[in-house]
Amino acid sequence: MSKEFQTKDLRNFAIVGHGSSGKTMLAEAILACSDDISRLGNTVNGTTVSDYHEEEKKRQISIHTSILHTEWLGKKLNFADTPGYLDFLSDGLGALQICDFALIVIHAGQGIEVGTSKMWDFSKRRGIPKLLIINALDKEHTDFDAVLENVRERFGRKVFPMTIPINAGVGFNQVLDVLRRKVVTYPADGSGKYTESDPSGDWAELVEKLHQELVEFVAESDDALLEKFFDEGGLSEEEMRAGMHEAVKNESFIPLFSTAGETNTGVARLMDFIAKFGHSPLDHGVTKGHDSGGAEVSIDLDDPQPVVKVFKTVSEAHVGDLSYFRIFSGTIKSGLELYNSAHNLTERVGQIFLMNGNRRTNVDTLRGGDIGAFVKLKNTHTGDTLCDPKKVVELPRPEYPKPNIHGALVLKSKGDEDKIATGLATLHKEDPAFQYRADPEIRQTILSGQGELHLQVMIEALKRRFHVEIELVEPKIPFRETIRSPGAAKYRHKKQTGGAGQFAEVWMRIEPKPRDTGVEFTNSLVGQNVDRVFVPSVEKGVNSACVEGILAGYHVVDLKIDFYDGKMHPVDSKDVAFQIAGKHAFRDAFMSAKPYLLEPIYDIQIQVPDENLGDVMGDISSRRGRIQGMDSKDGFQIVNAQVPQMEIYRYSTTLRSLTGGRGIHSEEFSHYEQMQRDYERKVIEKSKKEKDG
Repeated sequence: MSKEFQTKDLRNFAIVGHGSSGKTMLAEAILACSDDISRLGNTVNGTTVSDYHEEEKKRQISIHTSILHTEWLGKKLNFADTPGYLDFLSDGLGALQICDFALIVIHAGQGIEVGTSKMWDFSKRRGIPKLLIINALDKEHTDFDAVLENVRERFGRKVFPMTIPINAGVGFNQVLDVLRRKVVTYPADGSGKYTESDPSGDWAELVEKLHQELVEFVAESDDALLEKFFDEGGLSEEEMRAGMHEAVKNESFIPLFSTAGETNTGVARLMDFIAKFGHSPLDHGVTKGHDSGGAEVSIDLDDPQPVVKVFKTVSEAHVGDLSYFRIFSGTIKSGLELYNSAHNLTERVGQIFLMNGNRRTNVDTLRGGDIGAFVKLKNTHTGDTLCDPKKVVELPRPEYPKPNIHGALVLKSKGDEDKIATGLATLHKEDPAFQYRADPEIRQTILSGQGELHLQVMIEALKRRFHVEIELVEPKIPFRETIRSPGAAKYRHKKQTGGAGQFAEVWMRIEPKPRDTGVEFTNSLVGQNVDRVFVPSVEKGVNSACVEGILAGYHVVDLKIDFYDGKMHPVDSKDVAFQIAGKHAFRDAFMSAKPYLLEPIYDIQIQVPDENLGDVMGDISSRRGRIQGMDSKDGFQIVNAQVPQMEIYRYSTTLRSLTGGRGIHSEEFSHYEQMQRDYERKVIEKSKKEKDG
């Protein structure tokens, strides 16, 4: 597509929803309708335009957002096919940030699921209009009326069916078009071409009734139209169609369409509606950002200075890094110098592409509101803003869900540390929902993601792209050690090997402190038994023991140490001697003070379907969890609980198994508390075995 489009003729939308609702096949059908592809591919054979990555073909699910475009009724449709699998939900968030409206897809056989609700909420938060699609109406056991009622209960009575299936189920090929008051029939060849005929009987009565309701919705979107509606008892077709765009924009009603992506039924009329009445970048209005000083600024499409948001970066074989972008103001041309406001550096724009999956079309210029891809930018990553160097601004970054699964990285061969560091940094820049950190307390590199599959995909990408041998294991738990009662000890360190020896004697008292108050070292020395120069030496020895742990090798916390007396030798006393004596005196005092282990407790919020609540509650109890409260939202139960960290490794996988993939959770560290004796004993025994082994 080499034709240049004006901003008003652009339609940018994201196809979002729960996994397996048929988003990819809906995108495929759109391309087939406009003859961008000659025949429909399918996800089973891995022949769709948008699911082109090897891991997507292998797993038969979308893992990455794919950007596609086509022309329809003189309008350019830019659309994003986003993953629905919960592990990759964050990719959909990035797409929603740069689109002007959302197509939320609902599977006719499954109804509203967690991903449906999530994407509705994200779209609402973004302030963009929504179109609902009941898809897969060609499957057995579909009940359109039941799903429609479910949708209206969840999203409001303003949800209005623009098309209604006439023969839902196997062989579905007809819809009743409320706007045109026609029966629309689609062929079985997947082309999306259709014929129209007049309805009769009950269908004729139904379409007239619904058409009148639609007229009322449109009239309510505009005061002048509403006045005319009441004065004259209705609106002309021209007036209604003219008001339709504003009604969709203001969400006076939420249009709902009936489709079957796999057979390309109902899709062409959806495209007609999008082209004629869909949101354009002009409707979105002014975008808010911040200048270099942090002050809020308004970015208008008419501003001549370019402002570009990079919403996704991917590394493609034989091409290099691709940076997908949306233009929020100005015009972009090849050779342009742009300023990266996140990293304070300049990038030179080379080639500009329009994308259909991994198929690229080179263009020289794109106008404000359009979507495209840069190739081989040096230091620009997901979420960055590129702008005119003379007008530095930064657009807000998407907020990604917190990780809910973690693994410890194990290198199988030495010498790959640099490769690993480069690989982890690269993958995080491409996908900010994937996180990693080096944890000095447990001495492991922890990888975190949105689910088990998310981490698997990242590990495979590390192996394939950076040629390293690695595996993920269960992370160590950062238990803590502390005491119940006061304790005391005296320790003499004496070493004589000929020549200058070592001598130090330390007398020490310890006592518990309140939780989360740390370790406090003091001294109450009097007289001349110990030179004050050795106080820091004793403190070093104590700190060393606190880091190494005493009871089971974990950090010591929440106690007070008093170095109150000791002895020294005029020749043999030195720093190292008092460090050793201080460390051993502290260890002995600690073991005399009724030591015990603390374990980390996490706050967990679980969203679960009503029918799975009992199973989930039972599972939480089996994990030593405590229910803190419950609530209901949008047909789901929200369970708040506190669970020990050692009980929630790969919990997201268990939860999805218990709920058929419909349950999700978030987790966040809460506090430390005393560990139960039987669990404490097992941890101590395991620690001793590892130390001895």
